[in-house]
Amino acid sequence: MSAIIFRGVGRALLVLLTVASLVFVMVHLSGDPLAGFVPPGASPEQKELIREQLGLDRPVAVQYADFLGRAITGDFGESWRAKRSAMDIVIERLPATLRLTGVAIALAILIGGGLGLLAARKPGGILDGITRLLALVGQATPGFWLGTMLILLFAVRWKWLPSSGGLGWKALILPAVTLAIYPAGIIARLLRGALIDVRCTEYARTATAKGLAPGTVMTRHLLPNAVLPVLGFAGLQVSFLLGGAVVVESVFAYPGVGRLAMQAVADRDLPVIQAFVVVLAAMILIVNLLVEAIAAWIDPRLRDGSSSWTGAA
Repeated sequence: MSAIIFRGVGRALLVLLTVASLVFVMVHLSGDPLAGFVPPGASPEQKELIREQLGLDRPVAVQYADFLGRAITGDFGESWRAKRSAMDIVIERLPATLRLTGVAIALAILIGGGLGLLAARKPGGILDGITRLLALVGQATPGFWLGTMLILLFAVRWKWLPSSGGLGWKALILPAVTLAIYPAGIIARLLRGALIDVRCTEYARTATAKGLAPGTVMTRHLLPNAVLPVLGFAGLQVSFLLGGAVVVESVFAYPGVGRLAMQAVADRDLPVIQAFVVVLAAMILIVNLLVEAIAAWIDPRLRDGSSSWTGAA
């Protein structure tokens, strides 16, 4: 187990270094960093003064070395707009996004897992057809459209839930449901397929032949072996949910880091953009490490490398 963790940490540090470098390169390849930041009609002298104040007058290699040296310590400089530490601004908004993402993945596992279990009980039956249809509808529904429809229905028409903001648990319901629907559909289909596959194995037939109840066979023998691909997918979906939070937070005016990133892109606030991308990558890597450790705990074969793990990578 410790070897898996050490290898994962080493890969995570290498990935973070690569992400930080790519962010810097892409920012400079997208054009002049000052484009859209300086006020319209600014004179060349004013532009050069701003460029000097922001350190953009130095050679790109020097800027990269300085950026990388500060990024290693978590320092991405000051926000060009707020005149505060870019990392502090991102960290302030991060808990709201983590709450939203946590609730969304919990809903996705609860809804998708329930549908998958129902569908796998009698493959080819009416209930199986209904659950598979619901899963496909969930996958085919765009998040921005679903969020808008939920606002119109539950906030505008029925006035049951708030349409925006992040105060109180009620403000989490609509954006969390919007984020959860797509991964819930995939989890349902993955779990159904995995349960049907393991049902044909020898140990499953043996457990049934011993006279165990179908529910006991399902929960004690089939589910632990079928849950590994679902667990890997759930870990990978954290990146989808954190990325999808950018759109969903904008639809619901939710005060999370995703909405902050959208504002930073519109304002050309490059230090905030860089801090956001690196923090997002770090969160995804941490979740992937946790998923890998949980998978090794569930399946002892993964601890000594006797079985391959293709879930979170």
